Amino acid sequence: MLRPTIRKRIIGIALGLIFLMAITSVLSTVMTRKIAHQLDELSSKYVEAYGHLARMNVRSLEQALALRRMVIAKMQTPPDEAGFVERQKLYEAKGDEVEKEAQAARALINAIIDDTSTVSDNARLGRIDDQIENVSTDLRRYLAEEYQRLLSVVAAGQFAEARASLARSDTLRDQFTQKVENIRKEMMAQVRSDAEATMRDQKTAIAISVVLTVLASILGLLFAMFVSIGITRPVRRLLEGTRAVEAGKLDGSIDVTTRDEIGQLTAAFNKMVEQLRHKERLRETFGRYVDPRVVEGLIDPKSLAASSGERRVMTVLFCDMKGFTSLSEGMTPQGLVKVMNHYLSTMSGPIRGHRGIIDKYIGDAIMAYWGPPFTEDSEQARLACLAAVEMADRGTALRTELPELIGVRTVPSDCEVRIGIATGEVLVGSIGSEFMMSYTVMGDAVNLASRLENANKIYGSHSLASEAAIMAAGDAVEAREVDRVIVVGQTHPETVFEIIGRTGELTEQQLELQARYAEGLAAYRARRWDDAHRAFLAALEAVPGDGPSKAMAERVENFRANPPPADWDGAWRLDQK
Repeated sequence: MLRPTIRKRIIGIALGLIFLMAITSVLSTVMTRKIAHQLDELSSKYVEAYGHLARMNVRSLEQALALRRMVIAKMQTPPDEAGFVERQKLYEAKGDEVEKEAQAARALINAIIDDTSTVSDNARLGRIDDQIENVSTDLRRYLAEEYQRLLSVVAAGQFAEARASLARSDTLRDQFTQKVENIRKEMMAQVRSDAEATMRDQKTAIAISVVLTVLASILGLLFAMFVSIGITRPVRRLLEGTRAVEAGKLDGSIDVTTRDEIGQLTAAFNKMVEQLRHKERLRETFGRYVDPRVVEGLIDPKSLAASSGERRVMTVLFCDMKGFTSLSEGMTPQGLVKVMNHYLSTMSGPIRGHRGIIDKYIGDAIMAYWGPPFTEDSEQARLACLAAVEMADRGTALRTELPELIGVRTVPSDCEVRIGIATGEVLVGSIGSEFMMSYTVMGDAVNLASRLENANKIYGSHSLASEAAIMAAGDAVEAREVDRVIVVGQTHPETVFEIIGRTGELTEQQLELQARYAEGLAAYRARRWDDAHRAFLAALEAVPGDGPSKAMAERVENFRANPPPADWDGAWRLDQK
């Protein structure tokens, strides 16, 4: 728990901030509701009352127009009695509408006066209400008198007197319109006054919110300064230590200077660094015996999804050096270890460089694999084939280094690297006993890769790969189909390819070799022995000493003398002599 003083101050400041926020929220809510109510009053009462006053003028003008049409209907020859009656009804209806508009305006004004929740000039509104009542009453009384007088003179046919009566009616109506206009102006002034009051209230609410927000910000700043004095310094030391650990520096520790949570955290951090140092030592130690990525999975099993065993498509590589066993005979143990380490380091570099996992060393042989979770499915075969090309190049260079390492002038010319690659479904996971486990791969693809590495002896080649591996590698490497073989332990034939080099790096002789060898292989499978023999010899002319061409030419020569059975499918059994 935190120190009591810190806890009390944090809680006090937190409660103060909560109290200020609550006050701000309540005041904002109250004032927002008040402003909203005032705005509603402006829009639903003031504006509506102003509209009713405007419609009073409109209805009054419509009434005057109906009165004139009544007189015109009587003045026609013959008089339009039906039109007169219709316009008389319209005149009376418009008069009622003027009265309704006046009453509606007065009702809204009285509602504003009765509403005590808003600040309004009730005396002024009362005067406006009286003015509306007086104007409406005067108009109704005077127009009624003039209207009755007009009806009598029109009925008597005294149209000159009727025109005079209309003029008096218009004068009365103009006076009414002017009075209503004055009332509207006074109403508009009241609207502006209330709108200004609403804006003042809104500014007051904003000012209060700003003041409380500033006050809360000041208290928060003071709190931050207080916390920084007691906490920031040890936290900064923790941060520096964390950055050091992130950079890989695990040889330091942080002094524990307090007994609070920061001190406990510092002590826990020091223990964590000590455990990381221990894990790093384990990783460095086992990383020299097992691939570091596998070691990572052994330390943290969650990182290896297949630790319990599952089937996956993987690419497996076997590598061996022809003649190395006989070359090492007679060497001292120290010299043999030195040569073996140099050879294995040279051959392992391309595998690691192309993200492969070295599974094990078997004498001078190397087993490696590619696939999830270490490499993507779409890249595993391409990386394995590119690694094989580089291993073959390094094998050539290694031949020039071996004489100096073993203390001889030359090494046998047949001391060459042989590689087998296969892609297929395997069982991957931690395999072994309760006494010893190994994260490895097992299955037909492993067997096939091993057999293809050994098949290099038969074909005199350097790097043989299965069809699945070559197809998955795409255009990363140049390869040629060598033969269709049946390896030991399998019954179905496999199409075998030789990896010649990287795409775009073949010489003209190698391209000629590819073309002639393909012709020979097609003729061989069609049992055209003479054509096949000529094509393989042409391939040898392009690249003298080419192992597969030489091996196939000898096989065709044997088939000339002893043709295969009629049901022969063109596949060669690797256990066949």
